[in-house]
Amino acid sequence: MSYSILLFDLDDTLLDFGANETESLTQLFQQFGYTFSDELFQLYNAVNKQLWAGYENGSIALDVVLHTRFSETMSKLGQNVDGLEWENQYRELLGNGHQILLDGALDVCQRLSATHRLFIVTNGITRTQIKRLKQSGLYDYFEDIFDSQSIGYSKPSKGFFDYVMNHISHFKREEALIIGDSLNSDIRGGLQAGIDTCWINRTSTTSPPEIQSTHTISSLTELYAICAPNE
Repeated sequence: MSYSILLFDLDDTLLDFGANETESLTQLFQQFGYTFSDELFQLYNAVNKQLWAGYENGSIALDVVLHTRFSETMSKLGQNVDGLEWENQYRELLGNGHQILLDGALDVCQRLSATHRLFIVTNGITRTQIKRLKQSGLYDYFEDIFDSQSIGYSKPSKGFFDYVMNHISHFKREEALIIGDSLNSDIRGGLQAGIDTCWINRTSTTSPPEIQSTHTISSLTELYAICAPNE
């Protein structure tokens, strides 16, 4: 298969979101007078994952995720905080934080952008994701950025990918490839949209039978072989 359109997820596909998240959360809690510990991170992470799962399956609005994740976390500690205030500050820290590129990300984007059309498809906040892309040095390699906040749908919903396909000129499913680390939002989303997928499986995880990616790689540089034009 010869691909000409590459749809890249952003967080934990090209950028190390985990490192950015930890740095930003540490600063956030310190600013509000709390010590950010492993236990506090586990508590926040559980609340955050549950809310994002609800967003991805369509049962929770994005604003609910963003405006309540910190207030819900702190309420479990008996603290009453302004979730919106915390969220706004967190967004600033994320966008201004050190954006760490995952291995091979810069080289892959540079080289493949010379022969392919590259796009970002992300379940993220418009302003934050654009800022992070610019600070990482990746922004100019992408023709457009599609994020769930702007679209009004999240991956893996059909609505998200329908919007993407309808807003890329000369889009052909058979020439497109979705590249991401999430079996649910990226690979399941691609399967539902009828687009080939490439799962970045850096931890040798076993995928369930109902979510089988077209391609599976452990390193971004393996994309060169997959995306090479047919002779």
